[in-house]
Amino acid sequence: MKWLLAFLLLVPQVGWGQTNTVLAESCARRYANHYGVPAELIAALIDVESRWNPRAVSSKGALGLMQLMPTTARRFGAYQPFDPEQNIAAGTRYVTTLMWEFHGDLRLVAAAYYAGDRWIGKRQLNYNNPDVIAYVESVRRHYVARKLAANSLHRR
Repeated sequence: MKWLLAFLLLVPQVGWGQTNTVLAESCARRYANHYGVPAELIAALIDVESRWNPRAVSSKGALGLMQLMPTTARRFGAYQPFDPEQNIAAGTRYVTTLMWEFHGDLRLVAAAYYAGDRWIGKRQLNYNNPDVIAYVESVRRHYVARKLAANSLHRR
């Protein structure tokens, strides 16, 4: 048994490194295109939520790349929320419903993704929770940076 532990510690681990992040980004683009939401928004949410760590768990129990709460994960079809494909698919479906609910207002979509759609739906842009404001601003910064990068690639 000791040799197995030593072997596992010495062998490089196959994890979510650069190559798998590229695969996850491709998956995010595919689902965003399928559901008609901005791919840069899905990627920005993952940037902020998990920093592309598929095994991320928040202090409140949110899971995976898109940090889905277990009930939200199941509601949108991620029965294995640490599976990147299921997590991104379910998270994108959730974002799609938020886009419909908030008529494409990305500030409200990001706020609802963070704080819950019922709370944001009642308050609209009158939320004053500093955590929500900081989250929305962080998602916005990542989204804009990704949009600029995408636009510069298309111009070449």
